[in-house]
Amino acid sequence: MRTELCERLGIEYPIFAFTPSEKVAAAVSRAGGLGVLGAVRFNDASELDETLTWMDENTDGKPYGVDIVMPMKIPTEGKSVDLKELIPGEHVTFVEETLRKLGVPPLPEGEGREGVLGWLHSTARSHVDVALQHRPVLIANALGTPPKDVIDLAHEHGVLVAALAGAGKHAQSHVSNGVDIIVSQGYEAGGHTGEIASMVLTPEIVDSVGPDVPVLAAGGIGCGRQVAASLALGAQGVWTGSLWLTVAEYDLGQSDAIQKALLKAGSADTVRSRVYTGKPARLLKNKWTNAWEEDGAPAPLPMPLQNLLVSDAHNRMSAADDPDVVAMPAGQIIGRTNEVRPVAQVMAELIAEYEETVARLEKIRG
Repeated sequence: MRTELCERLGIEYPIFAFTPSEKVAAAVSRAGGLGVLGAVRFNDASELDETLTWMDENTDGKPYGVDIVMPMKIPTEGKSVDLKELIPGEHVTFVEETLRKLGVPPLPEGEGREGVLGWLHSTARSHVDVALQHRPVLIANALGTPPKDVIDLAHEHGVLVAALAGAGKHAQSHVSNGVDIIVSQGYEAGGHTGEIASMVLTPEIVDSVGPDVPVLAAGGIGCGRQVAASLALGAQGVWTGSLWLTVAEYDLGQSDAIQKALLKAGSADTVRSRVYTGKPARLLKNKWTNAWEEDGAPAPLPMPLQNLLVSDAHNRMSAADDPDVVAMPAGQIIGRTNEVRPVAQVMAELIAEYEETVARLEKIRG
C-alpha cells in the first residue's frame, strides 16, 4: 500500500488520521501513517505550541500534519465577548430551556470555558504561524482554500497544503489557488461535509483535478476493504477521522458518556446538521440534536456565533454523563468502532485487510 504521496511526505502508508488528540496523531505517525492534529480546539496559540513540541518529541522523528479552520475570505470579527452580543436572546432561551428539559444541570461555579475560538480567522492564522515553527509536512484546511498568503507561507517552509472539497468544482478552485492535495470529503464523513456520497464524489474529484493532483478519499472509511476501494476509485490515500474516536490513546478529558455513546452507536445514529458550528456537519444523533428539529426551534446561527451559543451547553452535557445527551461530531463509520483498540492494532488491521482484499481481487481477475 504505497503511493506516490507516500514518497512525497515520507510516510509508509497513505493513511491520514485527523484527530484532535495529539496522542492519537503521534501513534498513527509512529505506525507509518500520517497523524494530523486538529488545531481548532486551541484558543491559545501557546497551548498549540506546547502540544506541537510534544508531537516533535513523541513521533520518533516521523512526519505529522496540522489541520486548521480558515475561510479563504477574511471575515469581520470581534472577540468572543463582542460576538456574543450578536446572539439573539431567543436562541439563548431555547438552549437553556432545552438543557432543562433534558435534565442537564449547570456547571459548578467557575467551571467551563469560553467557546472554541479556532473558528475565528485570526485564531486560525495564529495556528498556522505556530505550526510553521515546528516540523509538520502538511497543513490541511477544513474550510477549503486557505488565503493565498497562507498557502505561499506554507510552501516557503516546504509544507504541502491540503483542502477539503465536497464537489468537483470546489476541488478545481482549490488547485487553481495553489492547494497541493485535495481531501474528497463524502457525505458519510463526520464534521463538516457536503451532500455527495464518497463512492460518487471520489472519482468525480479525481477526474476533475487530473492525474497530477493527489486526492485523498474521506468519509465512510474504517476498514481495509474501504481503503482498497478508495484507491480503486483513483485516490492516492485515505483521510480518516471518526475511526480514531474510540481508540485507547484518545484522551482529551472527555466524559465517559461520549465514549459510551460512540461505542454503542450504529451507522444510522448520526445526523447532518448546523447545530454544532453553524455550518452543515455530521454528528451523533440524540436528544440534543432532535430538539433542534422540533417545531418552534430557532434556526442555527452562522459560524462562529452558533459555536459560541452552544459552547457552554457542550461543556454541561459532557459533565452530565448521559450518553443520550452529548455533542460530538462523528461519521457513519462509527457503526464499525464499537470496541476500544490501540492505534497500532487499528493500523495493523487496516493494512492486513487491505492486502487480503487486493489478493482476493487478483484471484477474481484470474
